[in-house]
Amino acid sequence: MRLSLPILAVALLLARAAPAQELPIEAPPPAPAPDADAPADDPEAEESAASDVPLEEIKRYVAVYKAIKDAYVEPVDDKALMGAAIRGLLLDLDPHSAYLDKDDAEAFDEDTSGAYDGIGVEVQQLPDGRVKVIAPIDDTPAARAGVKAGDTIIAVDGKPLTPASAAGQGPLRGKSGSTVELTIAREGEPKPLKISVTRETIRIASVHGRMLEPGYAYIRISAFQADTAADFEKTLKQLQAGAGDRLRGLVLDLRSNPGGLLTTSVQIADDLLDKGDIVSTRGRSPLSDSRFSATPGDLMHGAPVVVLVDAGSASASEVLAGALHDNQRARVVGSRTFGKGSVQTVMELDNGDSVKLTTARYYTPSGKSIQARGIEPDVVLQPEGEEKGQAASAGYAEALLPGHLHGDEEVAGSNAGDVLDGDAPIAAALAELKKQVTGGGTAAARD
Repeated sequence: MRLSLPILAVALLLARAAPAQELPIEAPPPAPAPDADAPADDPEAEESAASDVPLEEIKRYVAVYKAIKDAYVEPVDDKALMGAAIRGLLLDLDPHSAYLDKDDAEAFDEDTSGAYDGIGVEVQQLPDGRVKVIAPIDDTPAARAGVKAGDTIIAVDGKPLTPASAAGQGPLRGKSGSTVELTIAREGEPKPLKISVTRETIRIASVHGRMLEPGYAYIRISAFQADTAADFEKTLKQLQAGAGDRLRGLVLDLRSNPGGLLTTSVQIADDLLDKGDIVSTRGRSPLSDSRFSATPGDLMHGAPVVVLVDAGSASASEVLAGALHDNQRARVVGSRTFGKGSVQTVMELDNGDSVKLTTARYYTPSGKSIQARGIEPDVVLQPEGEEKGQAASAGYAEALLPGHLHGDEEVAGSNAGDVLDGDAPIAAALAELKKQVTGGGTAAARD
């Protein structure tokens, strides 16, 4: 199958903060049907494409390929060698561009439903093969076993992770009921930790809600999946009904939410906005440009909203927080977010494999790119019992990923945010929400 730029651009999606080994990324919508009147091949287009190919570099590549085939100490399979070459094309672009073999590509589609066999973490593949934990998912084996955001998995079942470990679905996936031992490097621990985790079929309930106090609702969103927006609307209406349809305010908890489906994030923003832009994307190709705007109908009827974030809030989480903040619909409380502000396009290849390629940056309604910067909260919270900046030394931010895409307003790694665990941040968000209620307003603008 010949892939063209229009087909590539149709598949625009917002990826998670990592090439997801454990959590879904939005599957691309189907490519538009070809025009029946269009010729099967466009000679002028093919000639133009051919003129863009650096022939001298291709000759150099062929010479190296032939040398490996003829002289390497052991025979090398053509398919394996070519696969390595294609991966090499993407390796030094940015951390979110990747070649996905058929198993990984199928896992992408499968995971969109929120059900898969694994331990329940979102990870970032590092160049040396190790994986950084972006966030353990609520109520999964990894979370229950004590895996934390910011951990680095350096070995699985005693075998050190290498770049080859990422082949297929990776070592963290496996049959439900099987046990895997993780060797983890954790900031502040003098020696690597060994944590045993029993895999399960992960069915993620991404929305949880409760009343914090009479009139004050709390909704936690752990990931943005296919049903998350509908579950958010259902949960909010249930809380409103329980309060006699008189909610005074809402705390929306996006801590350690690694992202997910852009369309879901946009829908939830629309649920809380009457008007205004939500997010826009811009890339080199006009086909990468898009804009999402709110439609009338605020499910909270103007009641104040506080969004709770931390260093594990990434991608679609940052879109939602930025949209509500820039439209002066909510105040943001917590810590600087991860800073994953790039858009990936997924191209399906004719052999069932796929290529995930970064094609655009996304921008909040005020026109700011959060790539390698993140969302800076209106009210900054500190982790309990920790000094500010520990997340920075742990390398827990997009700006500290090797080869990350440069941000328009990039901040130094020392300004990376913190992971905020526990109930104390919820109490702080509730206190801020009450200030908004007694003050009679929603959110204050911040430059």
